[in-house]
Amino acid sequence: MNKKTSVYVTGMGAVTPFGVGVKQLWKKLKNGESSVRRVDDRLDVSNLKTKIGSPVVNFEPSEWFDRKRARRLGRPSKFAVVAAGEALDDAEWKVERDSYDLNVGVVVGTGIGNINPLIENHKKILDRGPRRVSPFLIPQLMPNAAAAQVSIEFGFGGPNYGAVSACASGAHAIGQAFEELRLEEADMMVVGGVEAPLLEIAYAGFDKIKALSTRNDEPERASRPFDKERDGFVMGEGAGVLVLETEKGVKKRGVEPYAEIVGVGKTADAHHVTAPREDGAGAKEAMANALREGGLEPDAVDYVNAHGTSTKLNDKMETNAIKSLLGEGAYEVPVSSNKSQFGHLVGAAGSVEAIITSLSLKEGFIPPTINYENPDSECDLDYVPNEGRREDIEVALSNSFGFGGQNASILIRKV
Repeated sequence: MNKKTSVYVTGMGAVTPFGVGVKQLWKKLKNGESSVRRVDDRLDVSNLKTKIGSPVVNFEPSEWFDRKRARRLGRPSKFAVVAAGEALDDAEWKVERDSYDLNVGVVVGTGIGNINPLIENHKKILDRGPRRVSPFLIPQLMPNAAAAQVSIEFGFGGPNYGAVSACASGAHAIGQAFEELRLEEADMMVVGGVEAPLLEIAYAGFDKIKALSTRNDEPERASRPFDKERDGFVMGEGAGVLVLETEKGVKKRGVEPYAEIVGVGKTADAHHVTAPREDGAGAKEAMANALREGGLEPDAVDYVNAHGTSTKLNDKMETNAIKSLLGEGAYEVPVSSNKSQFGHLVGAAGSVEAIITSLSLKEGFIPPTINYENPDSECDLDYVPNEGRREDIEVALSNSFGFGGQNASILIRKV
């Protein structure tokens, strides 16, 4: 691997519970707003403990797709294609009609995948027999569907695949794209994560393991990372897509990058399928690996964009991991969780949060951890409570940790 190849973020696109577009996302984050709401109007959660979520609202596929294409794409793929389109426009990349560009690759991660077609078509089999199954079932169901559809939409023929590692999927996708560029397998990578898990079966599954918040009467206050009264995460949906290019590509096209990706660390807890290591050893090593790859020492870190799920185990573990990595210096480094504002976007979390981290570096602003009201003695770092902060930061870590013990940390530097 060519360690000297620099990789830059040159474009961003997002579909989130705050709406379509990165500008909308950033504006809401800076204002400290929450997108969490009750979901009774869209799901039958009457027999479940959790009745809240963070859905993408007012998303009209007809604004981007004709009727035929809309029928063939699952909801996650629609999110991914729209976010990719914004990211490419942002990167000033002109897509030629009927192009086939072998120098541009795509990696899109997902944690759960598009399970809704499976549910709907299983009902058809039970009610009306197998002949009623949709021909779009498999193309919509496969975990690499979003990556494939982005490739098809824009004519990108380079490396193309999905990344599947639960809540670390979006971050792992960025890591894979980072490596593809350093290996010179592509000149540009369109990369991100996507998820659309707001389904009764997903709620029931997470409900069974008591992972979700049940603060149903005050949805906006339900996601409260690092707060002593946290009681679980809030499930959301969306997509985040970044355009990554090498320094050669940036100079050739004359574009101004947002930030530089300088390292990606990946580890496994090898501990438990849903519970992280309490000491945070795996998470700590992922951050340390990212720093080693970037040639930086721990004291170079100015900010940590935390995984911060608002669950008892994760937030304590991540705090321990940051302390283990930074030592006493951990108390001087701001840490915040975007999930406090828009919930947990599962496979899309890592890519959306990498976008936010890049903007934090570029604009010198750290979004807050809202709903931080009751300090926890086991979570005692500077979590940028309740109000965002103007701060000139040069180097940041963006963390993502997934069920199964998968850990990923992205090291991002200001340009």
